[in-house]
Amino acid sequence: MTTNTQKKNKNPHDGTTLDDFLKAEGIAEEVQAAALKRAMALRIADLMEEKEMKKTTMAKRMHTSRAALDRLLDPSNTSVTLATLARAAAALGRRVKIELVPV
Repeated sequence: MTTNTQKKNKNPHDGTTLDDFLKAEGIAEEVQAAALKRAMALRIADLMEEKEMKKTTMAKRMHTSRAALDRLLDPSNTSVTLATLARAAAALGRRVKIELVPV
């Protein structure tokens, strides 16, 4: 007979972190890149909304096409360049700051 503190089917991942799980699956970097891109895309969209800036105006200020801006604002599209981010930031009166932090 088992007590209340014992578990019948112990989860093999019990006690591990999400980071540990993602590393074990070999997808940690991919997931982190997708999360960063999603956060950046949402922040740019929020700033555009705050400034009541339409996509056509933003694209003109960035000296790019609407299609390129749509790719930048697409959270699932992780292929964005630093130059594009810098142009988007400048169009919104901001600058990009990138840091390398310890793991």
